[in-house]
Order: sequence, then structure tokens, then C-alpha cells
Amino acid sequence: MPFRTLDSLAPAGKRVLMRADLNVPVRDGKITDLTRIERLSPTIKELSAKGAKVIVCSHFDRPQGKRVPGMSLKPMAGALSHVLGKPVAFANDCIGPDAETAVAAMANGDVLVLENTRYHAAEEKNDPTFSAALAKLADAFVNDAFSAAHRAHASTEGVAHLLPAYAGRLMQAELEALDAALGNPQRPVAAIVGGSKVSTKLELLGNLVGKVNVLVIGGAMANTFLAAQGKAAGKSLQEAEMHATAREILVQAAKAGCEVVLPTDAVVSAEFRANPPTQTVSVDAVPADTMILDTGPASIAALIARLPSWKTLVWNGPLGAFETPPFDMATMALAKAVAEATARGALRSVAGGGDTVSALRQAGVIEKLSYVSSAGGAFLEWLEGKTLPGVAALG
Repeated sequence: MPFRTLDSLAPAGKRVLMRADLNVPVRDGKITDLTRIERLSPTIKELSAKGAKVIVCSHFDRPQGKRVPGMSLKPMAGALSHVLGKPVAFANDCIGPDAETAVAAMANGDVLVLENTRYHAAEEKNDPTFSAALAKLADAFVNDAFSAAHRAHASTEGVAHLLPAYAGRLMQAELEALDAALGNPQRPVAAIVGGSKVSTKLELLGNLVGKVNVLVIGGAMANTFLAAQGKAAGKSLQEAEMHATAREILVQAAKAGCEVVLPTDAVVSAEFRANPPTQTVSVDAVPADTMILDTGPASIAALIARLPSWKTLVWNGPLGAFETPPFDMATMALAKAVAEATARGALRSVAGGGDTVSALRQAGVIEKLSYVSSAGGAFLEWLEGKTLPGVAALG
């Protein structure tokens, strides 16, 4: 869909309210990963360099409408100052006198972080009064938080209807990457969907079979499809109640001309722990006292051999229990092969989802795919074909 970007905003001298995602991982009061803050910096630097007063707002965690000291954004303001290499001010509230006084003290080019929007229950209710109080602080609104765009909250959607609204550079990059992956992709298009449960990805699978040429199903989700076809899955994690649904998805795929690829072999073990005794078996011969914990080497070799035949790849979900060795082998091998194909310019690769991002980082290739989305829920809802309120408001 069309959306306005910073290219159509003249920010000099304007107060620009920027919705960011500062919901970063914190342990023992310390930020453990600056990735989200680093990815926001290009938009903030551009606006600041062009003379805007940049007012950053975000949620953090779930304070349930109360002031929870451990959920303050003050540490994120310090981290943002470090990343930007310049002072960043902090306001003790996101609306009202504290916020208004802090904004009034800003000079052109300054950066200010407002306190956690979720300290107010009205934020998640998309309350019009709260949206208006946020809008009062600024002359324009820039949304650079795709990861929160699936939520119709005051700071993601409500305020966008009260101010001229634009996509920040991170939001723009995300939307352009996603459009190139499924909106208007180079074909053939393949999608890899892994993870544990069919039930959590029903809408995703239903949408993908109508959009991609090849759908690769892996992880424990594949166990459900295999069992639905009458194969014995031993003690493997699978959803017996989803067998009829799995068969219906296969029927839908066939009607849509979408090829569904399931594993032909698997790595199994009698116990789920690090480095137990394992064996590789055909999916037609899984021993009754074992469980499938990874996609087998023959299946992965076949997938890697097919990469040159695809122009676009969308990936959501690991192919095995990758956190526990040796059940990371399939996911790691495929990740490295996808990175190599991308580096050769033979493949446009777009991946996202929490486990997928972790697996790509573990494989050392997170910077080598065409685009890796750090947006969990928003990325999944976009793959499901849903309209994201925070994005729709920018149109």
C-alpha cells in the first residue's frame, strides 16, 4: 500500500513525535541488546540533522496503566544518547505538564525521550483524549515502530489521524522488504514455515498457500502434517486434533497450485536433552519410543539443492529444536545456504519472528539475508494477510 515517507516531510523547526520501539531486552536493570535502538538511529539522526525537535515515544513491557519504576524508559534515553553520540533529554511523563515543559525547552536538532506510554491505561485503549494529548506535543508524527504496528493503540494509530503522519526509515525499509517478498515478488516464491504448532499458524498457512509457489513445512508442525497422512510419529510433539485441518490445508494448496514440501527423513531420539543418542530415519519408519527433534540430512540437502530455482524466500520458524544440540543442524545448514545464495544475488531472502531471528543469529548470518524483521507479532500478522492499523494510518 502507498505510504508517506520522510522524503515528503520538511522537518526544520518542527516538533516531530516519533513512535519508536524501545521495548529492548533488560536484565538486572541493564540493557542486554541495543539492536532495536541502533536500528532507530538513522531516522532520528536524519530528523535531527534537518533541524527537527525529535520527540521519541514508546512503550516498554506491560505496566498495566501504572507507574512501575522498573519499566521506565529513562535507561533507554541513556542508551539512545550513547548510540547517537549526543545528549538525549528525558521527560518524566509522555503527556501533560512534564512532557509539555520538556518539549518547550527543546532547540532545533534536540532529541527527547518521553516516559513509557503504557504508564497510562488509555494508551492500549486507543483513547481519543490520550491521542489528542500526545498530538498536542508535536507538529508531525513519524512512525518507525513496525513491530508495534499491529496494535491499534493511541501512540501507534490514534495520533496518526491527528497529525501529518509519515513512515520513518526503519518502517519504510520493513514495508519495502515485505512488499518485495509477498506483495510484488520475483517468482518462483518459496516460504519456509516452522515452529511447534499448526494451531498458532493456521491463518499464516491459509494465506501463504494462495501466494507462494512452494510451501516448506518444518519443525514440530511438520509432525502434525505427517501424522495426518497416516505416518507413525512415535512420541513426537504433534497435534492430533489438527489432523483434519492439516489435510484441508494440503487440499487448499493443491487447488492453488502451491507445492507443499514435508521432510522425508528425521533425526530422532528417545529423550529430549542436549546431545543424547540419536538416529536418522525415514519419516515412514519412526520408532515408537522416539520423537522427531530435527529435520533429517536428506531433506535439508534436497531443500538446499532447490534454492537456485527460487527467486524469493520468506522464512518464519526453525526446522527443529535448534536451541538444543545436535537438533540445530538442519536450521543452521539451511540458514548458511540461504545466506550464500543471497550473497550471490540469486535469492531475495526475508525472514522474521523471534525464534527465526535467534536461529539466524546463532548461525552467524543475520546480517547476510536481504532483510530480517525483528518484529514478531506484526511480522506474523502481515504474513497472515492482515491489515496493520499502524501502517494503514500512514496511507
